[in-house]
Amino acid sequence: MCLLFETVRVQNRQLHNIEAHNCRVADSRHIIFDLNDNLDLRDSVSIPDDLDDGVYKCRIVYARTVQNVEFQKYTPKRIRTLRLVYDDTIQYEHKYLDRSCFDKLVQSAQADDILLVQHGYITDVSFANIVFSDGKNWITPARPLLHGIKRQILVQSGLIHEEKIMDKDLDRFTHAAIINAMLDLDDTPRIPMENILLPR
Repeated sequence: MCLLFETVRVQNRQLHNIEAHNCRVADSRHIIFDLNDNLDLRDSVSIPDDLDDGVYKCRIVYARTVQNVEFQKYTPKRIRTLRLVYDDTIQYEHKYLDRSCFDKLVQSAQADDILLVQHGYITDVSFANIVFSDGKNWITPARPLLHGIKRQILVQSGLIHEEKIMDKDLDRFTHAAIINAMLDLDDTPRIPMENILLPR
């Protein structure tokens, strides 16, 4: 069975950006399973009584229906270095539970994470979208592996802009940051461009 998942930010016992998550679930279920019924994740998520007002990850595994829901206290990964990795074969248009395509690349990178390049274009890190600052604007690659929900919200709000970014363009920027459903632009650490390492 093809399994997918969503990671939803829970804070103050509230699900954040759940409509955006529902839209992505609907798209994936339609494309992969040819299903057009409405699967509202809220119907499958019950906030445990022992959750406080802090930040938690709610991981929802699903296919045709929701398979599993679990909560975990959120601790951000410390990403200080990224290694450029070239691989034109990885496809991750949907948020698949099987992430083995990334695991070996990350393990051998000798960095905190990878920055994947496909056909000369910058895409994503292994678990999030990326944005770059040129000193004035935040710019995100127009050819991501996965169209993340936080990326979509920030693009629609005009806080970040899409551009095709090639590996040779990286010297335009001063620093980078990673964004996903758990990390907003305001609270994600900045990564100096000198910490984006050349391929091994």
